[in-house]
Formats: sequence, structure tokens, C-alpha cells
Amino acid sequence: MTFTETMDHAAQAFEAAGVAVLGIGFVFSLGVAVRAWHRSGKATAGYEALRACFGGTLLLGLEILVAADLIRTVAVAPTIENVGVLGLIVLIRTFLSFSLEIEIEGIPPWRRATVSGATVTRRAIHRATGKDEPT
Repeated sequence: MTFTETMDHAAQAFEAAGVAVLGIGFVFSLGVAVRAWHRSGKATAGYEALRACFGGTLLLGLEILVAADLIRTVAVAPTIENVGVLGLIVLIRTFLSFSLEIEIEGIPPWRRATVSGATVTRRAIHRATGKDEPT
């Protein structure tokens, strides 16, 4: 097996991991939303928990998919055209990430401490279960 084939398989593994994170994260987010709804008795609490939890999942999934694109472009086919396409993909995904973070948190990322997709998901879980966030 050549280096290029190995890197192509690595990129495919990252893509599969990204898709798995999105699928499992969606199901998990639904569970958090149902729990928040039952705990509070309000559908809006479930909706907010779903948005926050799945938003964090989307951020994490996008980060993994960007890693797959980086591997494929840099290691498999490093042509000027592919680098340009990668730049465009990263630009679009960065815009999506910023938009999701603003939607979830309500403020731009540069106006608060850095929050990862995992942190957003953790906050949604703690809101849904009624437990205080660990410090």
C-alpha cells in the first residue's frame, strides 16, 4: 500500500468519524431535549436543549470533517486547484462554525472565552439535568 492510499484511507476514516459524530450526536441531543422537556414540563426547554446540544455536535462534526479535508488535500492530492477548493471549504465551514456559536451562545466568539463544541454540549446536558456545571 502506498503513502497516498494510506492517507486516502485516513481521510475516509476521519470522514466516517465526522458522520458518526453527527448521527450519534443527533440521537444523544434528542435524548437530552426529551429529558429537559420532561424535567421542566415546557416544550421550549426541550427545544433550547436540543439546539444547544446539537449545535455543539455540529461544531465538533465540522472540525472533524475539516481534518479529513486537510489530510486529503495535503497528503493525497496537493494540487493548486485542490488547495483552492480546501481554502473555500475551510472558509465556508469557519463561517458556519461562527454562525452556530453565535446562535447557541447569543454573543460573538471573540466577546467571550473560547468555547469548543464539547463545552457547548456539556453545558446543554447540565442545563437539561438541572445539575450545576463542574468548575
